[in-house]
Amino acid sequence: MIKKIEYFLDCSSPWTYLSFKGILELSERKDFEIVWKPILVGGIFNSINPSVYEGRKNPVKEKLEYSQKDLEDWSKYRGISINWPKIFPVNSVKAMRGSLFFLDKKNIIPYLDLIFSAYWTNGKDISGDDCLNFIAEKLNESPEEFQEFINKAETKTRLIENTQELMDRGGFGSPTFFVDGDNMFFGNDRIQLLEKTL
Repeated sequence: MIKKIEYFLDCSSPWTYLSFKGILELSERKDFEIVWKPILVGGIFNSINPSVYEGRKNPVKEKLEYSQKDLEDWSKYRGISINWPKIFPVNSVKAMRGSLFFLDKKNIIPYLDLIFSAYWTNGKDISGDDCLNFIAEKLNESPEEFQEFINKAETKTRLIENTQELMDRGGFGSPTFFVDGDNMFFGNDRIQLLEKTL
């Protein structure tokens, strides 16, 4: 029976961009199914993990400098370019609702690839309708249908439910992975552990 990896993610995190590339690379080496679970990580920080905001207000200089180096090292390793965007943090709610649209269309990987690169490589404002509509058109979808979907009450509820599910299962941020239902892994740098578990 094929293994499943549940992948809870929000595109507003550079580490999630790295993990997105990592999980796709892993899928080329191992046979498993990715169960995509888009979330709104800001909702988690507001509910159970406010320490993230405190850390941004009062960063430890040495830790911040190392974190920047770490991000550069991982970017080189994953083969992507991360340029810190002027708009940070970004409101990713519409982008993540949009991922549910493309999940239903069975085309979520190209969508996420474009969203991540638009924000983390090219510094685009992914909270804006213009940017999102451009991506929808690039993937041959109607911007009108796309906008209608992301503004539906049902879509908003799905994103909220995914976010609540992650918190209910002990998660506290993005990216988070689950193997076999309850075996949780947090962070881009856990891909190697995921591979060993598989």
